[in-house]
Amino acid sequence: MIRLFKYLKPYRAKVALAIVLLFIQANFDLALPDYLSRIVNVGIQQGGVEDAVPLAIRQSQMDKVLLFLTEEEQAAVLAVYTLVDRDSPQYAGAVQDYPRLAEEPVYIRNDDVDRAAIEALNPILGRAILAVSVIEQAVAHPEQAPPMGGQFDLSKLPPGMDPFDLLGQLPAAQRQQMAGQINQRFAALGDKVIVQAAAAPIRAEYEALGMDTARLQSQYILRVGALMLILTLLSGACAITVGYLAAQTAAGAARDIRHDLFRTVEGFSIAEFNTFSTASLITRSTNDVTQVQIVIFMIVRMVFYAPILGIGAVIRAMGKGSSMSWIIGVAVLVLIGLVALVLSIALPKFKAMQKLIDRLNLVARENLSGMMVVRAFNRQEFEEARFDGANRDLTAVTLFVNRLMVVLMPLMMLIMNGLMIAIIWVGAHQVAEMKMQVGDMMAFMQYAMQIVMSFLMLTMMFIFLPRAAVSGDRIAEVLETEPTIRDPEQPQRFPPDAPGRVEFRHVSFRYPGALENVLCDISFTAEPGRTTAIIGSTGCGKSTLVNLIPRFYDVTEGAVLVDGLDVRQVTQHDLRARIGYVPQKGTLFSGTIGSNLRYADEEAAPEKVQEAIEIAQAAEFVRAKPEGLEAEIAQGGTNVSGGQRQRLAIARALVKDPPIYIFDDSFSALDFKTDAALRRALKARLGDRTVLIVTQRVATVKDADQIIVLDRGELVGKGTHRELMETCETYREIALSQLSLEELA
Repeated sequence: MIRLFKYLKPYRAKVALAIVLLFIQANFDLALPDYLSRIVNVGIQQGGVEDAVPLAIRQSQMDKVLLFLTEEEQAAVLAVYTLVDRDSPQYAGAVQDYPRLAEEPVYIRNDDVDRAAIEALNPILGRAILAVSVIEQAVAHPEQAPPMGGQFDLSKLPPGMDPFDLLGQLPAAQRQQMAGQINQRFAALGDKVIVQAAAAPIRAEYEALGMDTARLQSQYILRVGALMLILTLLSGACAITVGYLAAQTAAGAARDIRHDLFRTVEGFSIAEFNTFSTASLITRSTNDVTQVQIVIFMIVRMVFYAPILGIGAVIRAMGKGSSMSWIIGVAVLVLIGLVALVLSIALPKFKAMQKLIDRLNLVARENLSGMMVVRAFNRQEFEEARFDGANRDLTAVTLFVNRLMVVLMPLMMLIMNGLMIAIIWVGAHQVAEMKMQVGDMMAFMQYAMQIVMSFLMLTMMFIFLPRAAVSGDRIAEVLETEPTIRDPEQPQRFPPDAPGRVEFRHVSFRYPGALENVLCDISFTAEPGRTTAIIGSTGCGKSTLVNLIPRFYDVTEGAVLVDGLDVRQVTQHDLRARIGYVPQKGTLFSGTIGSNLRYADEEAAPEKVQEAIEIAQAAEFVRAKPEGLEAEIAQGGTNVSGGQRQRLAIARALVKDPPIYIFDDSFSALDFKTDAALRRALKARLGDRTVLIVTQRVATVKDADQIIVLDRGELVGKGTHRELMETCETYREIALSQLSLEELA
């Protein structure tokens, strides 16, 4: 799989942009639990009171608060407030917000106070406001007054005496000592808990000022809720954009892989096709590329996002409740162990699955291409059983993998639900002990879910990654296969007026991996303007011999020369441009008769096409079709007969009009009358061309200028028909087995 990452290079900018957007999306998603925590803590529990630094406070109340502050703290607090009374310039506007201002002066918090200053004053003012609140409650309910000890024990004050007047009369040193005792009393509470506890007296102060506290609460909740909605929309926009970029990257990379795969296969020689079956190449070009495409999409969309989300959630969860971080640690370890166990079991099965898909495709392809033979021998039941066996094997492996993955999801959900229960259990005790706020516990729970979700996303990736890794290796195996037949680094070129002379010079050949030669020391020359026929028994190497000319194979020993140049010294394109090749099995492509005939020359003139049809003896059945040259040809030419297919293949080679023609047993499906007429037309049309004909029919080669006789890969005769009848026993046996002496004369 890693070997295919080079196909992502053209899309580096899109991938980089996707990663940036994923980072932004993750930050948006990670911010949502924090805003939820604010709604619960501030909006609901604190009634919208966000800080322990009030927006406004009565002068009488501020005087009480200052009693519990040191001189430095008093100066810091008064620096952020402005005392407003009837004579102040801002009175007219302020009295509408704080109606109590009409009766007494009010301290109003300055608008230019920054957040850092407020955060610094929160615990200071919070403790002082709580102290004032405790004393006020003690005065209102003496029986519930908490003992403060020493001369500050409120339970020992005479009835009707204001404790704040008494405290104000104390020397500064004693007030400082009292402030220290207050701070010590609240030292066990965290800053957040102090702010939360101070919210109730601050809210009471707002009510005393005439403020609409219900409106204050609803405004805070709506403001934070609107921010959450905006973040959600922005997160969704990032997700959509990343999905688009990931789809473009995956589809583009898959397109490039298929292109290179097809181009590589196009350059394969027959030796490489013997290594990779056709069914396997089809699977690698379709199913395997699709698997890689899916994983590339998921890598861009999930693999980068999941770690960002998971790590960010861990960091934020630690900030919300570090005392419960061990719960997440245990859950993460269990998740990692579960995923590792599943992968160790699934990976070998994914490798087997791709091989079974190859086998299924092979069986289906053989059955479909050989349907007539299957029916002729009544082997439908056998083929059905063979296909059913391959299908069942693939189904069994697929079901095993799917069942394994199906079990994985409930286990992940079980871990997630157990994690939630543990957080609620431990968090409830933390809240009861005033070590954590309810909103922080809920945020911690949300972060824990995000951590588990990041593992779920990675698990989804792990489901597809092993199979895609196998598919990627199979694709890379094809792409990295070096063709045995390659163009020379410094190719030579044929002369412009080269006539097309073909020479075999001591040629021997053996197939790759074979121990024995199939052709041994073959030497002959096919001259322009002459017809060279090659004849011999089945399996003697006739087709192999002519396949050496267009370099479908390379010789093992000796050389094949065209116009004096070794075919290995020129490019395959230049060599094959000079050859009109008609294979033993005439292959037609889906399209029309005209598109098949113009396969080598799309710009061929209509007159040239018509002439080729006439010479190939195909004019009669082409004219019989209402559409003529526009008549449809099915895939493989299955809607025309074998003889018609061969004649169209011959006409296609004639349209190309090269100097060399190779007919590899291309007349086998023709009747003798059509065969004779075709040979006469070819002789008249190809008088100055080099023609090589492979056949088993003596009648086809009887009039050839030169006949090459092969027997078990060796050249046992060379000459004309008459010469060989006298000098070559092998040729004479073949001839007498087909024709009478009168016909051979």
